[in-house]
Amino acid sequence: MLFRGAGRPLEQATLPLPRPGEHQVLIEVAACAVCRTDLHVVDGELANPKLPLVPGHEIVGRVVANGPGAERYHEGDRVGVPWLGWTCGECAYCRSGRENLCERARFTGYQIDGGYAGFTVADECFCFPIPDAYTDIEAAPLLCAGLIGYRSLRMAGDARRLGIYGFGAAAHIVAQVARHQGRELFSFTRPGDVAAQDFARRITGGWAGGSDEAPPDQLDAALIFAPVGALVPTALRALSPGGVVVCGGIHMSNLPSFPYEWLWQERSIRSVANLTRRDAEEFLALAPQVPVRTETQLYPLARANQALADLRAGNLTGAAVLQPEAADHA
Repeated sequence: MLFRGAGRPLEQATLPLPRPGEHQVLIEVAACAVCRTDLHVVDGELANPKLPLVPGHEIVGRVVANGPGAERYHEGDRVGVPWLGWTCGECAYCRSGRENLCERARFTGYQIDGGYAGFTVADECFCFPIPDAYTDIEAAPLLCAGLIGYRSLRMAGDARRLGIYGFGAAAHIVAQVARHQGRELFSFTRPGDVAAQDFARRITGGWAGGSDEAPPDQLDAALIFAPVGALVPTALRALSPGGVVVCGGIHMSNLPSFPYEWLWQERSIRSVANLTRRDAEEFLALAPQVPVRTETQLYPLARANQALADLRAGNLTGAAVLQPEAADHA
């Protein structure tokens, strides 16, 4: 599926089979989850994507060929491909373990063609083995919803009372990890969204309500996955002194002004940018131990526009996953 510009639906297209370059592998895509970042790209909220573009960065597939110098994987190996597709390895950020901040980084499904296709290529150093415990469909949401949720949770430190704003794909995964760690969870959905609140209670075993409600206890930390800037001061008001609000999305609407007293007493706000390969290695090892179980809604690749529309409208429980036909090349 091809994206040609903001405001235009994805187009079905037949492209030549991609050829893996140096240190790249050619992957036959088995599944690709649909991420809110994909929606930000196609809706024009993330500027300057490669055009035309094959979106998608939660890819699970099998290696079918290696490019020159690629030796990490062999034909038939199952791998996952996340958002972070390449870094320079030379800058101060890369050399200090912060490759997620590399100014020359390139991203799958944004500057690099992604997984809304039958085949894709990826740098072998930014591919990861998929745990055997997961099917292709189950594993796909782990590659971004899971990874960004995990990095966001790490930013919350040792917070015991954890609020989660926006209970979608990332939230339903990170909530399982947080519960496994013994944290108390409070989930916030769109006001009046009873189905989402029921889903949140089923996953977390804790309190769930609308984002216009106050939790029954003060929070030690809040994770925000909904791209709504107004939730930042809302979450701040729910924090205990010393608490942190973690914004887990790549895009968010503008933050409204709020009184300094809501931030005072050493409360803080921080963002999560991308991911590192270490995040992926740690999380993919941890997920089967929890065990994390992903809830998915399956769409054929040809219905990618419908999957995006359902995500935009808030009509999904868990994560949407696209499955290519065997003959699809884009």
